[in-house]
Amino acid sequence: MKGIILAGGTGSRLYPLTKVTNKHLLPVGNKPMIYHPIEKLIEVGIQEILIVTGTDHMGDVVNLLGSGKDFGCKFTYKVQDEAGGIAQALGLAENFAGDEPVIVILGDNIFEATLQKAVDNYPGSGSQILIQEVHDPQRYGVAELNGDNVISIEEKPDNPKSNYAVTGIYFYDANVFECIKTLKPSGRGELEITDVNNFYIQNGKMKSSVLEGWWTDAGTPESYKHANKLVQGG
Repeated sequence: MKGIILAGGTGSRLYPLTKVTNKHLLPVGNKPMIYHPIEKLIEVGIQEILIVTGTDHMGDVVNLLGSGKDFGCKFTYKVQDEAGGIAQALGLAENFAGDEPVIVILGDNIFEATLQKAVDNYPGSGSQILIQEVHDPQRYGVAELNGDNVISIEEKPDNPKSNYAVTGIYFYDANVFECIKTLKPSGRGELEITDVNNFYIQNGKMKSSVLEGWWTDAGTPESYKHANKLVQGG
């Protein structure tokens, strides 16, 4: 299994903090944001990690992370030339992944628990998404469940079918890349990860695993501040 961290985007919601740097290089606690997902992958034995980021700050990302030697892993880098969506960014990983399944983490996801339980649960085929029970599911993509099978995901629903939010942590087999090639851009001109997930759901091949402990993104001023508090034990 290989790891993929999606660290593109303009970080516009965190402007002006992101005027001169990629948001994933901003500090969360006492280390750059991107260190957090990297360390979560390494602690479950992932040694090959692809970092996908944009053109503006690729040099800064490479200068920070290097080859991976300091982390005990090997980094590969891909550039997403334009804002084409999460699924488009994931599609850049096809040659890197080969026939192996991948763990995909959105680079602004900060969470407490190890991924070991999810790794142990994943059979290496189909898809598995990590979910977490939240008190305000209307703010998230919400998973409708039948046992641990995901039967639908609804984005920011007025009437959620569960309290389980979809985190930005996904497991996919190699079929994900064939799926991405068939996608059409959404109304905002991007290839959406929701469409990828729906492909697996429609084929009855999406499972869920509950992420324990705290979890947040760090992509808005409020959530960025919250992430720092959580990491520092606040």
